[in-house]
Amino acid sequence: MLSLLVVPFAAQGAVMFCDEFYCHQRRGLPLWERIGHPLDTLTFVLCFAVLVFLEPTATHLNLYIGCAVFSCLFVTKDEFVHQELCDGFEHWLHALLFVLHPIVLFAAGFLWKNGQDAILLRAQFTALCVFLIYQISYQLYFHGGFQSAKNQ
Repeated sequence: MLSLLVVPFAAQGAVMFCDEFYCHQRRGLPLWERIGHPLDTLTFVLCFAVLVFLEPTATHLNLYIGCAVFSCLFVTKDEFVHQELCDGFEHWLHALLFVLHPIVLFAAGFLWKNGQDAILLRAQFTALCVFLIYQISYQLYFHGGFQSAKNQ
């Protein structure tokens, strides 16, 4: 059972890697995406922070569900503009990510609620924090920060 629950984590990581390091590097990101993508990651980090730092009580479960629903909705915010900027391959990756996002959150919540595999949850939380730091650092060092640019 546990091995089946790990599959969505690995799949999401692989798809996100391709989106971030192939699609985004190829087309570049306008300012609103350079700000929005770290915010997307932050909503996901907050979900896993609940799992890592809180016990699975009814109150904390409700908090987690609220964070998860918010995250699932928040990550779709850019799709209205992506239709103009992205090619078919990147749209397909986004579709996969939108399917995997709630599956990963459900699997993580299931593991947490049943007291299983805290190591996986901590590892995912750590990986997400590292990815968030990368996203912010990349914008600060390679794009001159989050200031507005004329052609964005």
